[in-house]
Amino acid sequence: MTSVDAPPSLAVLRTLLVLGVVLVLLATTGWTTIRQRPVSGLSMEAALASWARERIGDVPPPDPGTAPPRTVAAWFAALGPARAEGLAERHPLVVGNLDGAPPALRYRANRIALTRALAAERPRLRDTRLSAEGRHEARRRVDRFVSLLEPGRRILAFDPTGTGRAAEVLGDLERARRVSVIVPGVDTHLLTFQKTRGRYTAPVGMAQALYEAERRTAPGARVAVIAWAGYTAPARVGVDAATGRLAASGAARLVRLTEGLPGKARVALFCHSYGSVLCGIAAPRLPERVTDLAVAGSPGMRVETAAELGTRARIWAMRDAGDWIADVPHLELGGVGHGADPVAPEFGARLVSAAGAAGHSGYFEPGTESLGNFAAIGAGAFGRIVCARADRACHGGISGGTGL
Repeated sequence: MTSVDAPPSLAVLRTLLVLGVVLVLLATTGWTTIRQRPVSGLSMEAALASWARERIGDVPPPDPGTAPPRTVAAWFAALGPARAEGLAERHPLVVGNLDGAPPALRYRANRIALTRALAAERPRLRDTRLSAEGRHEARRRVDRFVSLLEPGRRILAFDPTGTGRAAEVLGDLERARRVSVIVPGVDTHLLTFQKTRGRYTAPVGMAQALYEAERRTAPGARVAVIAWAGYTAPARVGVDAATGRLAASGAARLVRLTEGLPGKARVALFCHSYGSVLCGIAAPRLPERVTDLAVAGSPGMRVETAAELGTRARIWAMRDAGDWIADVPHLELGGVGHGADPVAPEFGARLVSAAGAAGHSGYFEPGTESLGNFAAIGAGAFGRIVCARADRACHGGISGGTGL
């Protein structure tokens, strides 16, 4: 018989700690789950149904949900440009988000989809049935569509459904020898895809900063950067952010993205905050072309050690000294929490400096060592990486100069 004075077990203490974290989240942020709004004028569900009825001769097109990106790529290669352009015109929402389709075709399809979305949204600005808040949201969506349609922008994905998804390419994706993908965290959606204030806290600003830093780090290198907001992220720091449900669905999308990239470029993932949870779940399924996986401000990657990620990619981790994520319990129990701290020495990641990042959202700020390290990883200039410790342990086992 157990004494009534016996101390509680470690498992009980961990359970109480996790429950305490959830209660704090609920008390401070509310039960913040994703809320979807009706889409005016465009529906991915309707677009997919129309795509399924399409025939080229008597042959149906690839199923976007099941066909591997390599199958999609081969199908478009055999199709010819004229037929492909026709598909982009008739089914822009599908073609624009179809991993494996030629990037240039996806850019064209997404311009068509954006133009149609803009035309459908503009009448809402004058709709007297809407509340002031509704008209404000319509204005924000109109402004976002207009900005994404600016000349020269390469929109790799666009879906206005619900909170919306998007992706943008900086550089020449088809000729790049190294591709970097930004995987952002909580509160990422169509309206936060880019920001004027806090520019480098949003995916587009992060990608712009990284692209310019990579070009400075390795002049003449053929690099491209993707700002990827291609999954449904948690809305604020709430229950969804404390579990892996949304990260799991996002991980499947990230795997398809990396599988569908053109050419043979090496790929590096830069995963911020909750984005690192997604990257951890995706890691075992990532193609071998993904050679580097870097996390910043991570609440955990759903594993206890880097070895458990099940990938051959190099694992890099950083955290600024003032990042509040350090105070979040790094554990997982009953599906709540995200596991061990990636910057703990026993985790086994390559630890790099985040000097200058100034908190949880500053890792992509120009002039910081965090951005400099990201650029060195993305460009393959590993000799320029600044380790978190003076012994340069993070460089171990990497051969070759810039790796370009």
